[in-house]
Amino acid sequence: MRIAKSLLVEPETNDLYGIMAMVLSLFVFAYSTRFGQISILAFYGVWLPLVVVDYRRVLGNYFHFTWIFAFAILCFLSAFWSQAPSTSLRAATQYLTHVVCALIAMRVIAPVTLVRGSVVGCAVVLLYSLAFGSYSYDVLDSSYSFVGAFDSKNQLGFYASLGVLFCYALITVFRARGFWFLASLGSALISGYALFASKSATSVITTLAVICVCAVLQLSLWVSPRQRRAIFAIGIILAIGTAIAALQSGAVDAVLGAFGKDTTLTGRTYLWQQGIIAAHAAPWFGVGYQGYWVHGFADAERLWQEFYIASRTGFHFHNTYIETTVETGLVGTTLLTMVLLVSLFGHLHRFLMLDRSESALLLVSISMLLLVRSFVEIDILFAYQVGSFLLYYAAGRLTLAEPRAAHREAIEEFAEVGERYRLPQPK
Repeated sequence: MRIAKSLLVEPETNDLYGIMAMVLSLFVFAYSTRFGQISILAFYGVWLPLVVVDYRRVLGNYFHFTWIFAFAILCFLSAFWSQAPSTSLRAATQYLTHVVCALIAMRVIAPVTLVRGSVVGCAVVLLYSLAFGSYSYDVLDSSYSFVGAFDSKNQLGFYASLGVLFCYALITVFRARGFWFLASLGSALISGYALFASKSATSVITTLAVICVCAVLQLSLWVSPRQRRAIFAIGIILAIGTAIAALQSGAVDAVLGAFGKDTTLTGRTYLWQQGIIAAHAAPWFGVGYQGYWVHGFADAERLWQEFYIASRTGFHFHNTYIETTVETGLVGTTLLTMVLLVSLFGHLHRFLMLDRSESALLLVSISMLLLVRSFVEIDILFAYQVGSFLLYYAAGRLTLAEPRAAHREAIEEFAEVGERYRLPQPK
């Protein structure tokens, strides 16, 4: 039995394969630490074999991706100066191949398929956590919180945030009907409950903020692109003014207090201070990718002990920029930040310039969520994470041409008029 290539690699016809691939990928990203190497092989198994099916369609021209691969290549090179060379080399190889898989997905999976697969995938991940999860006691804030099948309530909250965001996008941006409308409602209920159960202030605040921004951007689709850009400029000014007023009036402390947090963010400010001190040891190129949190290293052991991390794994500085600077220096931080900001502003530019682009609005929302979370989490720094996968998917989409809706409509209208008034051919 032969399977048509189009059912695997053509975005217009591979909905079923794309949805299944996204569901499996999200499950692996969530629970690879539980299921081990077999789950990682399954992740590679749904993306890398597509190169054999049609390498021209799947890979494209990698010269267009130089700026996307820059950080991953630096991580690979950091093994030469890392204080833990073998750890850095293995982690960098994983990250580089992870980026390749994300770029393959970018070329063969349409945005609407990505959203549908993510809606189902987030529901599966969260249902597994609700069925087999547990509560964890936080020594720092003396409270119990539901962590699901994860090691952290923030990771559970992140998947719940993504579930809410993708359900919102599928219903309102891509206008789901029938089965997908009902599936989105079901997944939204599961995601909302998991978000509430996790008690993750980071996830709740960022989700509400991004959904509000996405809704405002969506409302601006009722006006022309020129008016949309003017409204966006006014909105930026109002947002800056509101942020300054909130800081001066103590509104930030009030919001944190509502979630049971203090101004230290449960010890994160002290952790950031320690990370900044560690970054001074090798400011330009760092100590090596994933070369800081290594067993036997004095600073890592001390921080694990101070924060009661008995497992001595899965800990970090809770800030993407500090963590990246410690491991890959200011050079690495610049390269990774470039990918994140280019993704955000590139898709925002498309959204403001085109008459209508659902994919641009979706990828702006995803990039904005990753940007906001980057100040308190490290969702985009490691391999086999949903955050880094979505980041490189969004970045890669900028290398694909997107026709202007107005131009396309003009061509169709011209063709229709030409067909209506076509002169008879001479005999």
